[in-house]
Amino acid sequence: MSRRRLATSVSSVVVGLVLLGTEALAHTISLPKIDVGGQRRSVTVPHVHTPSGTRIVSSTRPSPVVPAVSRPPAEPSGPQPPPITSSSEKFFTGKEVNALPFKQPGEALEIVPGLIVTQHSGDGKANQYYLRGFNLDHGADLALYLDGMPLNMRTHGHGQGYADANFLIPELLAYVLARKGPYDAQDGDFSSAGSIYMQYKDKIDKGFFQVTGGSFAYARALAVVPYQDFAGGSAYGAVEAQYYNGPWERGDNLHRINSVLRWARGTQLDGAAVTFMGYANKWYSTDQIPERAVYSGLKSLWGTLDPTDGGDTTRFSLSGRWSQTEGNHASRVEFYAMHSTLDLYNNFTYYLANQTLGDQFRQFDRRTMIGVNAEHAIKWDSFGLPVQTRVGLQSRYDDIRLGLQDSFRRTPYDTVRNDAVGEGSVSVWTDTTVQWSPWLRTVTGGRFDYYNASVTSLQSLLGAPVIATSEGLPAFLWTGPFNSNSKDASLFSPKASIIVGPFQKTELYFNYGEGFHSTDARGAVQSFSASELSDTDGFLTVSSIPLLVKSRGAEIGWRTKYIEGLDSSMSFFWLNLDSENQFEGDSGTTTFGRPSRRYGIEFANHYRPVSWISFDGDVALVHARYRGVDQLQAFAWLDLLTPEALPYGTFLGNAPGNYLQNSVGITAMGGLEIGEATGWFGALKYRYIGSRPLTEDGYLQSPVTGTLSARLGYRWADGWRLQVDAFNVFNSRSDQITYGYGSLLPTDPLYSACVNGVAPSAVCGVGVMDRHFKPLEPTAVRLTFGGPISFESLPDFTAPLRVVSD
Repeated sequence: MSRRRLATSVSSVVVGLVLLGTEALAHTISLPKIDVGGQRRSVTVPHVHTPSGTRIVSSTRPSPVVPAVSRPPAEPSGPQPPPITSSSEKFFTGKEVNALPFKQPGEALEIVPGLIVTQHSGDGKANQYYLRGFNLDHGADLALYLDGMPLNMRTHGHGQGYADANFLIPELLAYVLARKGPYDAQDGDFSSAGSIYMQYKDKIDKGFFQVTGGSFAYARALAVVPYQDFAGGSAYGAVEAQYYNGPWERGDNLHRINSVLRWARGTQLDGAAVTFMGYANKWYSTDQIPERAVYSGLKSLWGTLDPTDGGDTTRFSLSGRWSQTEGNHASRVEFYAMHSTLDLYNNFTYYLANQTLGDQFRQFDRRTMIGVNAEHAIKWDSFGLPVQTRVGLQSRYDDIRLGLQDSFRRTPYDTVRNDAVGEGSVSVWTDTTVQWSPWLRTVTGGRFDYYNASVTSLQSLLGAPVIATSEGLPAFLWTGPFNSNSKDASLFSPKASIIVGPFQKTELYFNYGEGFHSTDARGAVQSFSASELSDTDGFLTVSSIPLLVKSRGAEIGWRTKYIEGLDSSMSFFWLNLDSENQFEGDSGTTTFGRPSRRYGIEFANHYRPVSWISFDGDVALVHARYRGVDQLQAFAWLDLLTPEALPYGTFLGNAPGNYLQNSVGITAMGGLEIGEATGWFGALKYRYIGSRPLTEDGYLQSPVTGTLSARLGYRWADGWRLQVDAFNVFNSRSDQITYGYGSLLPTDPLYSACVNGVAPSAVCGVGVMDRHFKPLEPTAVRLTFGGPISFESLPDFTAPLRVVSD
């Protein structure tokens, strides 16, 4: 049979099945008429409200579509799991998020299958994220939201998409919704790998407190106080304070203060809410250290090469929500205003760039962000078929002051970048859901995004770096004024999903979508390098990078509840990025990376055979590679293969290759939770991170990391709770995080060769290639005690002993 005849036959079969399903639907169900406009008639139908909109509940017969809103209603039973549109989409209640032990607030998000959250520079800095073969840095392709506010910071002083979740108070979470891939029209910037929507509770019925103390001077106190019948609604306030020193020779001396004040009335479908958040944190950090420094005895496993590294940050926000549901229509509007500050001091290469003062640098970011999200949904019928259409608007503006300075012991002495940036965006999205038959549902839509960015350099001549020319004479590298410019870009991203089933409590999912990530506005308008001169001692020209970079992804999977109590899903995904480009905040330069491709498989399970025990287990296997040839790296590698450079061995780890650095090939997580609402309870969490390439050629590799955490506690009926958490139970000596690059220490033989001008400049520019790592913290134990803030009664401390004796 020819390909054309085969395609025609297949198309005929598909069309026939759809027509048969539609005809059967028309004969078996008489749908009520829905008037669009004029006097609206409400229709009572089964539905579930989801953070991404109310969607059709698949059943043995189609149900009319109901209005979409962005969050689940505040029901007595709590938020309900939404009908999903992809096999990898997951929904977790706040109780489920807090059921397994975690050390930092951001690690609570590891409940999302395949997501790894770690840290390399103190607990005040945004976490590092790994998902679907991405080294997401601090959030470059993982979109995080809290109460509708985006946490990812575009054109940020430290890195594009910087998403700091350290101000999160996990105990206040109502739910977490995780979507992977760019398949939903609501998901825009930074969502190529996935999007995570977090929602705080609208109402707290009873006030509570808890205090925690533990290893390495860890201390935390949290108090939540409700205010009932307040200004026509209900309100609550939460205050958190934390201190931590860590196992490091130079203690973190972390001081964190955090607060939330929230007022709400009605429900998520019909109501309003206003929330204020305030957060401040300051710390010292022990960053990654080179392996050779530990093996030579220069530094201990817990040592640092620059004890002044660290930073401070603040964040204040005011956000609100209004929603209304009337008949066949539903509307929702969210607004937010946020102001944040960040100062960071880091030294990752030690004495590579400056053999006298060292390579510490300061990054600063001051920004005010305002934005609005609005959407309207309508349910209607088309030729007897239930249809739902959503239309949304997202707009955001960032007023930013940011820069990069070289520093010595937290004292800046020159300014590489100092810029004022205004960046705004307007996005319009829509999607339409059609229930074609009892076993076939489609969601089609798209979004249009427009971005505009303006960069104004504030770098002065005297503040510019002083750099040596080819003749050894000093010169000011005053490129800032010539890197001032503006740029705009627009992008259309189509989305489509097909859901087939259920059959035997099993559904199949087919998804396709295009997404994007924005790039640093400074890199998008930059014309000259901010860190080096050309061979003729003039400004070195660089290529600006696109403001928006497209991604394309697809997914096929299934989800089943065929076995009672077991929820299993499997997903096969594929994702292409047009470029892995980024602005390098550590050097003030731009990198236009090659295109990349990732594909893999994820398998996730949640099993609750009885009410008092549940198991979680997931594994992800990913293949991630660059596409094309890295010509610039090939030329740089040839410079390291000259007879003068070859003996220094710097060519090792610098050959061109297609490995995506720090792309995790395999991750796995296992969880066990036991216990009822009262009495003894416990939990175990095992996390596995496979080895990964640290360089393009794969010469340097990270070790495998596996850690086990445990929890044991007792809950009293009147709200009191006592628990013990243990982290890294088996005291693994593996790495929290690992990098592969070149650095220079005064004890390196290459150091004196570079200082005395003996080694070739190409070699001195690379340094000593090494594995740079931050070790896992040793076994730590934390004790938590909490209860009602009213102190009307005290717990019966003999109750746990009686249970044991029985």
